[in-house]
Amino acid sequence: MNRIIKSTALAAAVGFIATAAYAESITVTSFGGAYSNSQREAYWKPYTADTGITVIEDEYNGELSKLKAQVESGNITWDVVDMESGPVTQGCDEGVLEIIDWSRIHNAADFIEGSKFECGVGTITWATIIAYNSNAFPGEKPSTMADFFDLKKFPGKRGYNKKPTVMLEFALIGDGVPASKVFEVLSTPEGVNRAFAKLDTIKDNLVWWESGAQAPQLLADGEVTMTAAWNGRIQAAIDNEKQPFTIIWDGQVMDFDGWAIPKGSKNIDAAYDYINYVSEAKHMGEQHKYVSYGPVTNAAGAMITDPALAAKLPSAPQNMNNWVPHNTAFWADNFDELNERFLAWIGK
Repeated sequence: MNRIIKSTALAAAVGFIATAAYAESITVTSFGGAYSNSQREAYWKPYTADTGITVIEDEYNGELSKLKAQVESGNITWDVVDMESGPVTQGCDEGVLEIIDWSRIHNAADFIEGSKFECGVGTITWATIIAYNSNAFPGEKPSTMADFFDLKKFPGKRGYNKKPTVMLEFALIGDGVPASKVFEVLSTPEGVNRAFAKLDTIKDNLVWWESGAQAPQLLADGEVTMTAAWNGRIQAAIDNEKQPFTIIWDGQVMDFDGWAIPKGSKNIDAAYDYINYVSEAKHMGEQHKYVSYGPVTNAAGAMITDPALAAKLPSAPQNMNNWVPHNTAFWADNFDELNERFLAWIGK
């Protein structure tokens, strides 16, 4: 079931600081690395300075199983969790997340379409892209998704996240399926077989990564010449570490992250106060300065005034000539089955 709520005007604001005043700390779980650093600078430091509430940082790799274990045991230590759209939807369906009361989100009407979930409040737009180390290809450079799968023309190892989401989409695009037709094809047994057959062509050259920080590190260390990665991690390595990386804006999968609250949390009021604070345009509109992910409210988007920074975002017009929106409903319905086949494929 697609759990994204379309944008409607929902409700009036109340001050967050008054209701949050009782809390001494709040535990926020995210993905670490450059991404958590962007949240620390744009959200967590100002939040503590303005409210006196300490943000306790925790880190995970997006595993829904960790959240489920807390909820099922009743030992809930996370107050707010940054989650990708697929796990938000799956967690909602499985009853491990609180349903969002959108009347408590002060600027609910300003969120862009696709960023309002039944169990999550949007925080960023981002993309899974292909990137390469320019030093690995002194002559002709890769420029398309098909090049990722062309080991003869562009030799070397390939890095990829160890899960089927996005990888199957990339395989079909690399095999010539138009971006607009990817999920139409992937929804058939023949399409799934086609995706795995394409993956077979690079299987012996794959190097798996399991956290976002590993992808740029694999490129930097020369362990791979090309890798799938989250665009913000690669751009941070280019900007902050002067790495000779290039992002290929072709066939990328665009997605949202959202803030979610574990089911049964004893700190729901504090969680809503935190979410309202970081959703204010003056805070959300700052994050893109630290990592190249886009905001999800119109007011925050209007704060992106530097053309050089805007050009690095997945939503920049020049970066959206051939892209795929993440299909939350498809993956919520099919992840378990396709992941089982994917893990079996890895083990062969």
